[in-house]
Formats: sequence, structure tokens, C-alpha cells
Amino acid sequence: MMAAVGFLAVAGLGGTAIWGVSHQDAYGPSRNGCITVSVASSTGGAMLHDCGAGARAVCRNAFASRDNMALLTQRQCRLAGLGPVDRRVSG
Repeated sequence: MMAAVGFLAVAGLGGTAIWGVSHQDAYGPSRNGCITVSVASSTGGAMLHDCGAGARAVCRNAFASRDNMALLTQRQCRLAGLGPVDRRVSG
């Protein structure tokens, strides 16, 4: 009886470990106009995720600042193809 319970416990932990390693985040990496940023918060951590117009607004604000959060966000914006706008005037 104890061997069966032990086996089930080990099998359950092994299955959970395999699932944890192979399962991707719900949001995935920053790409194709979507950003995903992991940030520290008072409760441990938070995930910032946005796509489209929302992601463009977040990136616009990030490139206007130089704080730590902005720098973390800027990297993800570049990966998503939402880099800073070139403001040079051609002529």
C-alpha cells in the first residue's frame, strides 16, 4: 500500500515537472507588435502584456523615459518591432 502511494506521488511530481518545463507562458515572448514585460512588484512579480495600439502607447512612454522600468520595456518593444520613432527631419 505504501509503495503504491509513493509511486503515485513520484509520478504526480514527475508529471508536474514535465508539464512545467514544456508549457509556455500564456502570453509568449515579445514579437509581432505584442510586448510582454516581467516586472518586480510589491507582491513579488507582475506581467505586463499588450498588443496593437496599447503596446504602441506603452512603448512610446517607455522611450520617453530613462527609469529602470522604461529600460526593461524598451528592450521588449524592440523585440516586438516597436522601436523608437526616428524624429529627424529629412530634407
